[in-house]
Amino acid sequence: MAARRQAGAAARPVRLGRRDLAGLLVALAVAALCARLGFWQLDRLRQRRERNAVSRAAQARPLLEVTSALTLDSARERRLHASGVYDYAWQRPWRPRSYEGAPGVALITPLKLADGSAVLVDRGWAPSPDAYHVDQPAYREPDSADVIGIGMAAPRARGDVDPAQLRDSLPYPLLAFVLQLLPSSSNLHGPAPPGLMRWPPPDQSDGPHLSYAIQWFSFAVIIVVGSVALLKKKGGGTINARF
Repeated sequence: MAARRQAGAAARPVRLGRRDLAGLLVALAVAALCARLGFWQLDRLRQRRERNAVSRAAQARPLLEVTSALTLDSARERRLHASGVYDYAWQRPWRPRSYEGAPGVALITPLKLADGSAVLVDRGWAPSPDAYHVDQPAYREPDSADVIGIGMAAPRARGDVDPAQLRDSLPYPLLAFVLQLLPSSSNLHGPAPPGLMRWPPPDQSDGPHLSYAIQWFSFAVIIVVGSVALLKKKGGGTINARF
């Protein structure tokens, strides 16, 4: 008889009150949200891999010479070669820019080409304690330059370094893109001045999206399993809603 009573107690369903049922529904909703965020991260991973494939294909192509006829679409993500003379009178800092967590600015200098046009060159990062003021003459390089970099679009909402918005204020036509010098950029006049750091090549890794997706899916599983286990422990049996 005792064994039968124990078996009956073990098989007795857990009766959920309205409060328990509401808590379970909230937990399931949170778990569903976590799963949705996991799929979102997987979609971002797919998009990043597609962009990286396009970027690698563009950078694997032969060097492209910078001339006044070069458009943004043709220069984007391409390795570019430019020769000309820096015009430091129209140099402008791109504020603020950080490098490995340190505050600073990027130095954007027009490079006048032989055909009379110019391209904005991101020569690199200079340290600045307030990420605003910097001793620009300390990072001056020889006027004549022969450089290699990556073509990139100007950052959004940054009129101070956007060729489209600066075109009317400079005394020569500006190309529609920015040339970001690479660390291995060949400069016939020596390396960058001390303290001026060239930007590293564009990051083409998968980023953190896969690990984030795994975390979100793990949260969803933990919430579902934990909620069910807690309710079963509460009543010692199967779950049965009671209204």
